Formats: sequence, C-alpha cells, structure tokens
Amino acid sequence: MEKKIKTGKVFLIAGSEPLGSAGVQADIKAITRCGGWAAAALTCIVDEDVNRIKGIHHLPTDLIVSQAESFLSTVGADCIKTGILPTEEIIRAVAGVLKTLPNLPLKGKLDNSLPVREGREGSCPILIDPVIVNFAGEQLVSDDAIAAYKNELFPIATLITPNVREAEFLLGHAISDPEQDLRKLSEWGCSVLVKSVEKGKYLVDYLYDHTTGVLTPHPKKRLELDDRNGTGDTLASAIATYLAKGDSLTTAVERAEAYMSYFLAGPRYYISVGL
Repeated sequence: MEKKIKTGKVFLIAGSEPLGSAGVQADIKAITRCGGWAAAALTCIVDEDVNRIKGIHHLPTDLIVSQAESFLSTVGADCIKTGILPTEEIIRAVAGVLKTLPNLPLKGKLDNSLPVREGREGSCPILIDPVIVNFAGEQLVSDDAIAAYKNELFPIATLITPNVREAEFLLGHAISDPEQDLRKLSEWGCSVLVKSVEKGKYLVDYLYDHTTGVLTPHPKKRLELDDRNGTGDTLASAIATYLAKGDSLTTAVERAEAYMSYFLAGPRYYISVGL
C-alpha cells in the first residue's frame, strides 16, 4: 500500500467568486501548486463578471463560525489565512474562533482588554490579508469593520499583508519611509508585508519582521498584465503554504515571492482582457 505523505494544511476563511482568479479559488490553486493542502470556510459569494462586481452576498455568521469550527476541531490547521470578511459582525466572529485555538499561546494584554492569543513561532501561524481598500483607494468595508480588524484580528496575527493602498489607509498618509511606516503598522504585535510600493522602475514588497525588527525589500520588475486580479490573494496564500510547511517567516516570504515571479512571468491561462 502506498504511504500517504503529510503536508501543510492551510485553512482559509474567505469569499468565493465565479471567475476563478481571486478569492478562495485563487487561494486553493496557489496552495496546491506550492505543495500544501487547502480547506476553507466561505464568508460570502461574490457575483462578478470581467467588468464589474454585481453583488456581494454574505453568508450567515453562525454558518461561517460552524464551518471553521468543524474543520479546526476535527482536522486542525498548520496555518490559517483570512480573505474577504465583509462585515464587522463576521470579523468579530472569526476573531472569536481564532482566539479559542488551543495551540495559540496567551500574549499579554492589549490596552485594557482581556488577554489575546497570538500566532507566533511554535504555534499555528495566522495570516490576515485585509480587504478594506481597493487599488483606487476606495473603502470597501465600514469604519466599524476596519476598527474590528484593528482591535480583534491584527493583534492575533502572525503576519498582515495589506496592499500599498490599504497600508496607506491604515497609516493615514502615503508611505514615505518604509521602515518607519511598517514599524508603525506592526504596533498591533504582528509582522507586516506591504505589497507593491512604487519605487522607480520597480514595485517593492516590503516585509517587516516584528520579532527581529528587520525590514526586507523584495523588488520586482513592473509587468504589463492584462489579468492582475487576485495576485495579492495568490501571494498571501503562497506565504501561508510555506508557513504551514514549517518555514520561518523570512523564508516563507522569499519562497512565495519566487513563486509569484514564476507565476506572473511564466505561461498562464488566458481568459479575458477584462481580468
């Protein structure tokens, strides 16, 4: 009988979309290609075509929680990644599930709140890919939802991965000094990867490791892409996979960036110019 190979399990808490280029669909493809096992709790169904989003339909909060508890209590995860969490209620409910994970050590106190749990080395990493602002700078969720990200999810995250517009929204100003700005974003107690900061002929992904205080730039050449939808999901899921397989944060990001270079520059399926 062929022996089964154990692999890193990445549990997704995110939305579904019909195009296959973003959301859980993109996550699952990236995790599989990087050698991990993907499982998911859906938070919403996005109805869109290649030109526009026609609607976002939230799933009931108790169903989202039940999906997550069903997997985590019986199978368990080696890394957890969140995607679109469209409401304050859903964000707080998801945070409530993550804070009860038995293998997350207690981490002091945040302000005057109860002790919160953290995903750090030696425990189940938690990667929060916030969906709060699009690349046009338009806010996608309510102020209350953003506050819930800050107060409930960021403090228990191993890594947050905002795009440059989301990072600037959280900072309240444009990124001018990456080391200082990312250190500011890490004040919730998490490491930070800010994606696609413009620097001359390059776009740079900056990683600030909260545990070491080291800033690492990952420059990449600008590519003329017709189908850039979901690239942020893909990068974050690749990082989550390598974390699930036991890599350090620095190594996981390095390997994910290498995967993205291959993914973006290599042959890819062509669907529509609208993507």
